[in-house]
Amino acid sequence: MGFTEFLGLLKEPAVAIVVVLTLGVILVNGWTDAPNAIATCVSTRSMKPRAAIIMAAIFNFLGVFVMTLVSSEVAATISNMVNFEGNTNDATLSLCAAMFAIVVWATAAWAFGIPTSESHALIAGISGAAIALQGGLSGINGDEWLKVVYGLGLSSVLGFGSGFMMTKIIESICKGMDRVKTVKFFKGAQIAGGASMAFMHGAQDGQKFMGIFLLGLSLAKGQGGVETFEIPLWLMILCSVVMALGTSIGGYKIIKSVGMDMVKLETYQGFAADMGGAFCLLLASLTGIPVSTTHTKTTAIMGVGASKRLSAINWAVVKEMVWAWLLTFPGCGILGYLMVLLFQKLF
Repeated sequence: MGFTEFLGLLKEPAVAIVVVLTLGVILVNGWTDAPNAIATCVSTRSMKPRAAIIMAAIFNFLGVFVMTLVSSEVAATISNMVNFEGNTNDATLSLCAAMFAIVVWATAAWAFGIPTSESHALIAGISGAAIALQGGLSGINGDEWLKVVYGLGLSSVLGFGSGFMMTKIIESICKGMDRVKTVKFFKGAQIAGGASMAFMHGAQDGQKFMGIFLLGLSLAKGQGGVETFEIPLWLMILCSVVMALGTSIGGYKIIKSVGMDMVKLETYQGFAADMGGAFCLLLASLTGIPVSTTHTKTTAIMGVGASKRLSAINWAVVKEMVWAWLLTFPGCGILGYLMVLLFQKLF
């Protein structure tokens, strides 16, 4: 779809509503998920927040663009894991209800500074909406949902393990070196690590939300779904710009929770967390498994903290995050389900 055709479709109220709500979810992703990519390089003072946000916007776009050229499996998985077949008007209404539920859930979490996973909220919200639409579990594609379960385990184990091992490797290599020189080196390396995380955030989350964006446009046009995923350049740019705007509006609360409150990091440890998290996200993206960037980055930071000692981790902050993760699937899923019922009565 060309940009001119897209602008023409905005004259249709259904299309305009779908676009506004989907962009709203992308904006919320920008202020709740995207800050995780740059949290460590800001907390270690390797970059100032404004410069880090600009860098995140650029590398988010590059991540979307490059990974889409390599594979659009993540976008396809997100779109195919739910069944929005049937009456396209009802399906469009249900998808709008899901987007509204996700915005409500994520905004409430942001208000408390809790870095909930926008990926988990997206998956839960559209799943609850699809169940309400189809009147049962026929709204869920079990095979595709299994990839989400795999991703949850992958991001937890590999994130923690990668952060732990990366820290130990760096400490072994740098043992006996001049500390002043290594700090200077890792300040620059932190910027590269933050760019890598922003790149992989775009590769993962950018594809997820563009998959939903294309599904919404398809339903609003009266089509049953998306057969092939050919993501246009204008959509990649639009997604990246809206994410960057969200990060600039509300990102600091999440940066503080993830990069400052959970574990006190030195520059080399921040670099280790970034590279460990980026490795996990790359592996998941190449295999088409949708994982949470928040989940991956925070477990990588926990792994870095554990490499020193377990008491180096602020377990009170971790407890808040874990509860938020655990509650997101049932909480946002139920909210998505109820919003569909409410929208059906109102509209």
